[in-house]
Amino acid sequence: MLIDIKGLQDERFERPLRLIANLFFEECQISLEKETDSPIVVAFAIKEEDKISVEATLTEKDTKKAYTYTYTKEVTAAENDKEYFKQVKNAVSHAYLQVLQNYTGIVQKWGILTGIRPTKLLHNQNKLGKSAEETRKNLRKNYLITDEKIDLMQRIVDRQLTMVPDLYDLQKEVSIYIGIPFCPTKCAYCTFPAFAIQGKLGKVSSFLSGLHYEMEEIGKWLKEKNVKITTVYYGGGTPTAITAEEMDELYERMYDVFPDVSNIREITVEAGRPDTITPQKLEVLKKWNIDRISINPQSYTQETLKAIGRHHTVEETIEKYHLARAMGMNNINMDLIIGLPGEGTKEFEHSLIETEKLMPESLTVHTLSFKRASEMTLNKEKYKVAGRTEVEQMMEMAERWTAKHAYVPYYLYRQKNILGNLENVGYSMPGQESIYNIMIMEEVQTIIGIGCGAASKFIDPKTGKIEHFANPKDPKSYNDRFVEYTNKKIDILNQLF
Repeated sequence: MLIDIKGLQDERFERPLRLIANLFFEECQISLEKETDSPIVVAFAIKEEDKISVEATLTEKDTKKAYTYTYTKEVTAAENDKEYFKQVKNAVSHAYLQVLQNYTGIVQKWGILTGIRPTKLLHNQNKLGKSAEETRKNLRKNYLITDEKIDLMQRIVDRQLTMVPDLYDLQKEVSIYIGIPFCPTKCAYCTFPAFAIQGKLGKVSSFLSGLHYEMEEIGKWLKEKNVKITTVYYGGGTPTAITAEEMDELYERMYDVFPDVSNIREITVEAGRPDTITPQKLEVLKKWNIDRISINPQSYTQETLKAIGRHHTVEETIEKYHLARAMGMNNINMDLIIGLPGEGTKEFEHSLIETEKLMPESLTVHTLSFKRASEMTLNKEKYKVAGRTEVEQMMEMAERWTAKHAYVPYYLYRQKNILGNLENVGYSMPGQESIYNIMIMEEVQTIIGIGCGAASKFIDPKTGKIEHFANPKDPKSYNDRFVEYTNKKIDILNQLF
């Protein structure tokens, strides 16, 4: 889909208008001030005085049928041109969204939001001392978010503050993400660092040497600065793809070099692929007092697992879940994905029925997202997925199922190109929420990324300003430069703390 835009020459409008158009049309492109063979054109007229008034008119080129919407907002004092442009962009986005809704008949429940972390908006209102009603009014007015989604956001924020009462006071602590970039095979929807581990034992050994070095240096810095660790999360890839002996050495190193490990609030290991779980590896987890893991079915339909490149069986998922439970894993998360290729409400209902037989402590419900570099996106014609209406029905099924079984929503995030413009929601039994997931989503503290492909998110304890830094995604580049990347991270940490 291509949309011609008239009346907006500033190229800064291109990206926000394209992102909003993508909520309605797949892979939409925007042409500013240049006539194309697009079936529709949207013309803007902007008046800027004490108020900003934006009129958007969408016209079908063939039929000449037109849809018009006008939005007006008060102008607040702006420190510079960038801040003023944000106000103009907000007004343009309002008018644009409304006219596209009128044209397509599709109502966007998240309004003009295209960002990943909606709940941060509500947390920010809390910090300003706004009442729940004021917050609701602001979210509706400024972003056009529906009451349904505001209710979901409020439930999540309330749950987070119950689980982590000092959430707004953790700026001087950090969490640690440790990336293990190996998997048995790579899933078709995945863009995480995940290299097939077969035949790469030399690379694994070299990578682990670099990882141990990073852990030692970061641990040394944390001890010198007396900085506490809130949570540690082993992700990837699949952290349980390495051997039991390698896992044992890794956790031993964590206890040796990180400060006060016994008082870290939570340590999680993604054992996401059931085909990597063995009794020996579970014994290692028990040895180091790690009992929060993920075992991710994604689907309980075997044909789906084959289509997306997960070379394990449904039976293996169930078997490994029972094995983990029998060996003392007391907080197990499982993931399901809505909208996988070939799946509709029938298949998703089957996944929920199978989940009910297991009752993990937490269930994360993802909506399929076509990530730019994934196999699924590069070969879209091979992967037929459900339409918007059916995807919404599956999300509603998940909401009803979790409510019926007393799970509560506790974190939420959204992605670009997500089916149905929906969301990913983490549900848990009360008291079993993942603190790390809350930390990474609400961006209240620095997350130090260690390992291949690990992304660090440095957050200034005073200003809240965020700086991103990522290690190389492939093991060879990481092995060649891990000392350099470790030093760069420590330099940034020295500036912040």
